[in-house]
Amino acid sequence: MQSSIERQREGIAIAKAKGLYKGRKRSLSTAQANDLRKRALAGEAKADLATAFGVSRETVYAYLRG
Repeated sequence: MQSSIERQREGIAIAKAKGLYKGRKRSLSTAQANDLRKRALAGEAKADLATAFGVSRETVYAYLRG
C-alpha cells in the first residue's frame, strides 16, 4: 500500500508531465527584478526596496541572490 506522500509525488509528476503543475507565480516581473537589482547596487536600502515593490525583505534578498 502506498503512503500518502508517495501518492502525492506520483500525482505531481503526472500533472507536471501534462503541463498543469507550474508552481507559484513569480512575485516580480523580469523588468521589476532588474530594476530592483539596479537600485540595490546603487545603495538603496533593502527595506525601502521591499516597500516600493510590495514584497517582503526576504523576497528582496532572494531576488538579489539570483
